[in-house]
Amino acid sequence: MMRPVLTVAVMLAALVAATPAHAAKREVPRGWLGVVADGPVMEGAYGPQEGEWDELAASGAESVRIAFRWRMMQPKKSEAPDFTTTDALVLGAAARGLRFVPVVQGTPDWAARYKHKHGGSPPRKVSTFTSFLRRLVKRYGANGTLWKAHPEVSKLPIRDWQIWNEPNFREFWSVRPFGKTFVPLMRASYKTVHRTDRHARVILAGMANESWAGLKRVYQAGGRGTFDAIALHPYTAKPENVIKLIKLARDVMRAYGDGKRPIWITELSFPAAKGKVDHPFGFETTQSGQVERLKASLRSLAKQRRKLNVDRVFWYAWLTTENRSSSFSWSGLRRLRDGSIVSSSALPAFQSVAEQLEGCAHALGHAGTCA
Repeated sequence: MMRPVLTVAVMLAALVAATPAHAAKREVPRGWLGVVADGPVMEGAYGPQEGEWDELAASGAESVRIAFRWRMMQPKKSEAPDFTTTDALVLGAAARGLRFVPVVQGTPDWAARYKHKHGGSPPRKVSTFTSFLRRLVKRYGANGTLWKAHPEVSKLPIRDWQIWNEPNFREFWSVRPFGKTFVPLMRASYKTVHRTDRHARVILAGMANESWAGLKRVYQAGGRGTFDAIALHPYTAKPENVIKLIKLARDVMRAYGDGKRPIWITELSFPAAKGKVDHPFGFETTQSGQVERLKASLRSLAKQRRKLNVDRVFWYAWLTTENRSSSFSWSGLRRLRDGSIVSSSALPAFQSVAEQLEGCAHALGHAGTCA
């Protein structure tokens, strides 16, 4: 009579022993951790993207943020937007279970208020931008034509649309002060997205540097109610300051009766550019410093995500091209060096944190399979 009991005990012991050490409880919602994946490979300048998509999915990133540049997709008023590149990007992400967040930005000359601003100008008419935005949502949203045209790819519609990037910088929004001209674009975009796809959300453009001050200008211009979540780019030399910047933004939100709105960190980085660039910003670090700050900041954000209502975090960036012209060229988890792509030591650090937060290890080419 004891033999069956012993057999079951042995089987249970074997099962426990076979359980991978990385199997653990998920600490963050699916899709919480992502990467900004703009760059020469993802945008098609260096040939096939498939291998890079596989590397990205294996890193533990569950979301990708990529710019949809209006001026590149519709350079002529007389022609419809060209979806060739963006189709490939969205399908590549969907095939690997990666949630896609586009940043819709960059005015073409024919639609610009100031043609010489090279994409940084506001559109002359808000309606030209929202017409383009509506086409994007109809292509990639819940009932998007892309999914009907490609039944071989599991449908993973775009549910989150970020409108513009860092308008508190003159480089991206040339009119100063920016609030009075930018908020009408946000308001019209919010209405357009929600009318076109009732399942979608609108994310405010990311605010960088003195992000809380930029956010305050949005609220002062009547911006409350024109977005479903705010976005911050808390660039700083110290991981602990990331939390401080979020708290400053949350104080502004509360002051305008918007304290419960989610916060997205749509760019987070500590460039490993110390001594490697001609014009440093002041928050550069070494390669080992990047590794340590990456781990510390992501773990801190995950620990406080409920308290601070941090809904999504994106590392900047997945792939960059190393050069002396910009500190951010040394931000990449992967880097283009002398024509070849190499992984930085920040990549395994990112992956280890992702495995801890998501409760699993990632198989090559697949994301979204964790607990």
